[in-house]
Amino acid sequence: MEKKFNFLKEAISTVKTSGTIIPSSRFLAEKMLKNIDFDKAEVIVELGSGNGAITKHILNKMNKQTKLVCFEINESFHQELSKIKHCQMTILKSSAENINEELDKLGFKEADYVVSGLPLTMIPNEISENILIETHKSLKKGGRFVQFQYSLDYYKKLKSIFSKENVSLNFEPLNFPPAFIYSCIKK
Repeated sequence: MEKKFNFLKEAISTVKTSGTIIPSSRFLAEKMLKNIDFDKAEVIVELGSGNGAITKHILNKMNKQTKLVCFEINESFHQELSKIKHCQMTILKSSAENINEELDKLGFKEADYVVSGLPLTMIPNEISENILIETHKSLKKGGRFVQFQYSLDYYKKLKSIFSKENVSLNFEPLNFPPAFIYSCIKK
């Protein structure tokens, strides 16, 4: 209960960067991760990891060779995420705009999957566009970007970056608030 209260307190004080006041549901996490081939994934990146609600689901499904790189700029969430001790996980307090630079520093050429809970609609347009462009660059050919949002505002933008036929949309009503899930494949 204390963890949920701490999340709520931090989320309310930083709603413009956290994008929500309630952690993601297990239903949302499961739907976001359903198209990830955890047996073959070498590098998974999570943008806006928050308190680790989705992170924990990723860690539970990963194989022993997979590396997870988490980006979280909020200090309180970064500290909470750091309490999750896992030898395959690296936690960075860096902007998602730096995804390629940070992956390079870690010795990774590209990512198989990027999972994101970033509140794109609350991030300035120039920054959110840079994040999407850099995320696209970071993915290997055939790699997948999965993003949840509480609106359809980014559907058109994602189709312009990943191309119309490579973006699909799903919906998870068992989350508060209910969420749209964009799944984008790099061709």
